[in-house]
Amino acid sequence: MPRDPLIGLVGKPSAGKSSTLNSLTDATSKVGNFPFTTIDPQRAIGYLQIDCACARFGLTDRCKPNYGSCVGGRRSVPIELLDVAGLVPGAHQGKGLGNKFLDDLRHADALIHVVDVSGTTDAEGKVTRGYDPSADIAWLRSEIVAWIRGNLMEKWGSIRRRHIAVKATAVETLQNQFSGYGSTSAVVARTLDRLGMKEPLEEWSEETIDRVVNAFTDEKFPTVIALNKIDHPDADKNIAKIAKMQDPNTIVLCSAISEIFLRKMAKQGYIRYTEGSEFVDAKEDLIAAGDPDGGGLKELDEKNRNRIENLKDMVLYRFGSTGVVQVLSKAAEILGLVPVFPVKNTTTFGSGSGESKAVFRDCVLVKKNSTVADVARKVMGDAPIAYIEGAGGTRVAEDHVVSVGKNDILSFKVGK
Repeated sequence: MPRDPLIGLVGKPSAGKSSTLNSLTDATSKVGNFPFTTIDPQRAIGYLQIDCACARFGLTDRCKPNYGSCVGGRRSVPIELLDVAGLVPGAHQGKGLGNKFLDDLRHADALIHVVDVSGTTDAEGKVTRGYDPSADIAWLRSEIVAWIRGNLMEKWGSIRRRHIAVKATAVETLQNQFSGYGSTSAVVARTLDRLGMKEPLEEWSEETIDRVVNAFTDEKFPTVIALNKIDHPDADKNIAKIAKMQDPNTIVLCSAISEIFLRKMAKQGYIRYTEGSEFVDAKEDLIAAGDPDGGGLKELDEKNRNRIENLKDMVLYRFGSTGVVQVLSKAAEILGLVPVFPVKNTTTFGSGSGESKAVFRDCVLVKKNSTVADVARKVMGDAPIAYIEGAGGTRVAEDHVVSVGKNDILSFKVGK
């Protein structure tokens, strides 16, 4: 199954980006931690938690995903992540191999900006105290804007002349320039619509170009701000300041190192932990709740028992979770991702042989406003489609839009 869209993780050195990426990929899939270098970007598979279609039909006990997992109707769906090595101020001028790192971002559909909200690392990731992390949010965006603007202005004279000569539309001309960032004509059109742009492209001033580049950056690279290290004593004041400056719908509070520790202890059999929640139980907790065997868990030593209690107080009870699961959920939300379940049989929801009782084996993530035809191309490629069925065997038109609970269970019948 396709695993796009691609989510890029960015941030300065020592912000906790690698820890965040490891905590996102070490999910219920049993994949484990990935080794990441600090120079070349690497791709990995993270797991987005969604409500599975099996719960709608009371089939949670028969849901057996080919990829990821499904527990009680809560499904972990693979989504591709891109780790981009630490950016530093001046990246668009080549500082710190910045041009290479910025170029690696161009395929990303959304960004997760991991910010060290403790203020204990400066702009270049060096240890300090009292640094203002809101500056990191501002400079990362300004680096991307400066990179795109610089590339555009370098050729603006010839772009303008060609635009006039071929009598192109503004969307056509800009798409020719922005396609290298993974843009589409629809993205460019939304950018101009966002600005209510009426002025002919050949008359644009530098100020107008700046407005267009800023709007394009927001449209092409929607960004989740992951405020990491929330358990540090200096974090609260920085969180409060950033919350006043940024759209609160783009902010997620997290502690990646806490998530990694909890998942490690759960895998080793010391605790029972529900990812994305505040629920952590040790052996004595389960015994106190009436389970004489304590869930079969191992005894915690005093050091780890104290660490877990401290983590509960500083992170789980204060914030409701470590925030790591919510980081990917927020990225999916700003992209408007819709899970679609391709099946072979729209009555039994099976995908394999008639003997198999497993349901909803596959799931793909598509962007909001995608049509049934868009899903068919993503799943089936160039294969000729005779017709498409929805749940219950009803025929579905190719131009129908998919959404959660509507046209999201599909069977593609091959033929001419």
